[in-house]
Amino acid sequence: MQAIQILINALVLGSLYACIAIGFSLVWGVLNVINLIHGSFIVLGGYLAFMLYQSLHLSPWYAIFVAAPLFFAFGYVIQRLILNRVITAPVLVTLTLTFGLDLILNNAMIYFFTADYRKMILSPPLGSLAFGGVVVPVDRLIATVTALALTGLLYLLLRRSKVGRAIVAVRLDRDAAVLMGVHVPSIYAVAFGLGAALAGCAGVLMALIFPISPLTSSTFLGKAFVVCVLGGLGSVSGALAGGLLLALVESVGATYLGPAHATTLSFLLLIIFLILRPQGLLGRKGFE
Repeated sequence: MQAIQILINALVLGSLYACIAIGFSLVWGVLNVINLIHGSFIVLGGYLAFMLYQSLHLSPWYAIFVAAPLFFAFGYVIQRLILNRVITAPVLVTLTLTFGLDLILNNAMIYFFTADYRKMILSPPLGSLAFGGVVVPVDRLIATVTALALTGLLYLLLRRSKVGRAIVAVRLDRDAAVLMGVHVPSIYAVAFGLGAALAGCAGVLMALIFPISPLTSSTFLGKAFVVCVLGGLGSVSGALAGGLLLALVESVGATYLGPAHATTLSFLLLIIFLILRPQGLLGRKGFE
């Protein structure tokens, strides 16, 4: 029963990790930008859900429909007005720029919300489901289904829609995409907007389960980075596989070695992958 509980915990956590990382992976794979503001987007999404629930009693599930368009527009504007000016510059330039934007947004959240941790407490509580000795909180179960649904929607968007195929084309070969009539700056903005939208939705789900604070943005960013390396850059299925693997390692480590060592194990796994398989589980050589 303990093994089953560990697997269920890993599935819940892995789904959330995939939802956290998939937008980060998309931006990194398509724009070749390591988006350091991604963690703050997630925290801001959590605050949006918290404020909507406290002021309007709007369920977190409905808050996702508010967060997705707002964060898409926010990310789209940031890319077109700021990032697009340096998109062809060396990676260090875009890295420094997103680091500066992250500092601005993070300090703004500290100013308006303070650094205190806040937890969304639903009333009435949703309770838990028990199967023998295995317990699954209903809020985590719903968050898992929602995270998997968001991941699936992005996969369908990239595979079935015209803009999705354009995003994939730009990721694979930018010059060839230009020759085929793709307007690359617009695709860059859409991809960054989608990454921001997914980060905001992930923040809504995380706020439902974990306390939120501007101080946790670096933690979310670190998780996204590790999942991208484990699963493979720019791959939806890779983000899901990397999230599940990371969650399984952390769940086993927390159970047998203590929660304090879970993060150590995850970054040890990161180092192993960087040495032995830098393209990740489902990535391809040339897209590390």
